[in-house]
Amino acid sequence: MKLKRITYGGFRNLEQLTVTPHEGVNIIYGENAQGKTNILEGIWLFSGLKSFRGAKDRELVAFSKNRAKLASVFETSQRENRAEIVIDGRRRASLNGVELNGASGLIGKFGAVVFSPSFMSVVKEGPSERRRFIDAAICQLKPSYAVMLTQYKRLLVQRAAVLKDTQKNPSLYQMLEIIDEKAAFEGDRITEERVKYIQRLSPFVTDIYSGLSGGREEIGFSYTAKNRSEGETLLDALARLRSEDIMTGATSAGPHRDDIDIKINGVSARTFGSQGQQRSCALAMKLAEASVISSVRNEQPVMLLDDVMSELDESRQDYILNHIKNGQVFITCCDPASVLRLCEGRTFRIKNGGVTDVS
Repeated sequence: MKLKRITYGGFRNLEQLTVTPHEGVNIIYGENAQGKTNILEGIWLFSGLKSFRGAKDRELVAFSKNRAKLASVFETSQRENRAEIVIDGRRRASLNGVELNGASGLIGKFGAVVFSPSFMSVVKEGPSERRRFIDAAICQLKPSYAVMLTQYKRLLVQRAAVLKDTQKNPSLYQMLEIIDEKAAFEGDRITEERVKYIQRLSPFVTDIYSGLSGGREEIGFSYTAKNRSEGETLLDALARLRSEDIMTGATSAGPHRDDIDIKINGVSARTFGSQGQQRSCALAMKLAEASVISSVRNEQPVMLLDDVMSELDESRQDYILNHIKNGQVFITCCDPASVLRLCEGRTFRIKNGGVTDVS
């Protein structure tokens, strides 16, 4: 997977910009608030997923513009592709001249892995961060998974409404049973996909973490279904917890409550791991995500490293670049000196949304 060219128009502070990257390492440097992360964000959107910064579509459009446009040329093992994204209240996309059903139609077409400082906290933060990680990773391998998530979320909203109404009108109890059957069906499909992905991911995480720790520590990685006893189906759990859910107005079991349990030498990395251990876990998870994509697609994804090198010591920086040296990578930083000592490629300086190739 190689990005050959990307053009930005009215995207955040990138008024009109075209970047022609190197097929290996691309370093984008400059002071803060100049647009470094905006460049990576634009590349990431061609994955078909939402902004890794959590931004709403309207926030992606420059203040002086009514819409933003992104255009890219990227190469897969099969062919060269041309994609466009237009943001004007919603995101529309086309691929090779064919209009898609929304930007999500790009899911599975352009493989990318983004590693930003916010992901460093994935281990110590709550379960929602780890669910977000695994769901985004699965979507890139199986675009239909995004549809499963949408259907399940819609059922959760319906169930919440019926739960609250059932407090006042017990006759709706039968409707709740019908919704539970549908929610359990979709929820079980999501859980199955997550468990399969964890099984794929775990060997890579184990190997990478061992390399980062010099073989001194072992990492354990498993999927945990919350509020369910071992062997209990989701439908049975929903039935068992129904009275409690009616009281709270919320669904207390299902994939929206589940977690990824991460252990170092048998103890919780979230509770007992040091900051260094937690960072190594996060790094191992992202590098493993790239390895899974490579193993499934037989080509490496584009790696986007957003200002994370400054967060890592030299040994971890070395490990990252050695691990991804055969693929295309974009690295943003304030000072390129520490990265330039490690690699060759193309270097871009960004100032006020304008880019200069200083290679």
